[in-house]
Amino acid sequence: MPARRIQQPQPEVLSKSVADAVESFLSALEASGASKLTLKSYRAALQSFASHVGPSRPVSQLSQADYLSWLSEMRSKGPVGPRGGRWSSTVHYYTIFVRRFLQWLGISGLPAEPQRRSEFSGALSWKEVEAMMSKARDLYDLLILSLMAESGLRAREVVNLTWGDIDLAKGEARVRGKYGKERLVVLGQVARSVLSVLPPGGPNERVVKLSYQAIYDRVKSLARRAGIDVSKVRPHVLRHTFATEALRRGMSLPVLQRLLGHSDIRITQVYLHLLDEDVRREYERAFMQPQQPYYMAPQYPGQAYMGYPLYPQGFYPGMTGQRT
Repeated sequence: MPARRIQQPQPEVLSKSVADAVESFLSALEASGASKLTLKSYRAALQSFASHVGPSRPVSQLSQADYLSWLSEMRSKGPVGPRGGRWSSTVHYYTIFVRRFLQWLGISGLPAEPQRRSEFSGALSWKEVEAMMSKARDLYDLLILSLMAESGLRAREVVNLTWGDIDLAKGEARVRGKYGKERLVVLGQVARSVLSVLPPGGPNERVVKLSYQAIYDRVKSLARRAGIDVSKVRPHVLRHTFATEALRRGMSLPVLQRLLGHSDIRITQVYLHLLDEDVRREYERAFMQPQQPYYMAPQYPGQAYMGYPLYPQGFYPGMTGQRT
């Protein structure tokens, strides 16, 4: 995550309560140009920390031990996902936000945040994507699927896309991703077709006038109607699907990194893990299919050696090399 340059706290902040110091930090973060979504994420993390140490506790009493105690609680008790599991990615980002706050207060000696494990929530097959497209109820269903599965957009990027971002003549779109970073993406054939028939709006008018939750619900509904397990389908899985399909079709990793907007190519390399399954399937297709039975050379005619295959049936050492 790119670090923003935040104005250092005034001396009086150190005499405030934790809750008041959190508000001062968020004000400084907003002044640095942080987006509303970034501020919301920081607030959730810092409120979690403040609740643990006590919102009215003086900042001057905070120490490294408080951070370690909070981190231990986070790992064991939360945040909790919808199926009861712990969201390790959320814990990872919470630690970054809280460390940033404490360092802003001048608290040093904090241990480095734990290395985030590379995680991959899976991808759909392209046949499944086509099945979902075949169940589209309107043009917006098709457009949403295409932008995520054919161009790799995040759901929130679809929400924020405006008509001024679209260049149909070039088949491109300008996308504002995480932390305000912009990138160009190539529009898929389906998206180009849909956008060419939709009535265009003003430059600042959103193309898809839906909330994130509405897009989420549409994707789930499309999966259900296509007969796909709904539990494995959500908007971000379509982005994963774009990435893995692009690699399968021969796109280079650096180009994919640029299209996805990843700052570090190691993030993009996560998608190579799924391709390992392709390698395994290809191997099994080539070598594990039923073949003509093979047998170990018998010690005497008619005897197989423990049933393990080695020589073709009818081919034993000393023969001419022709099968019988």
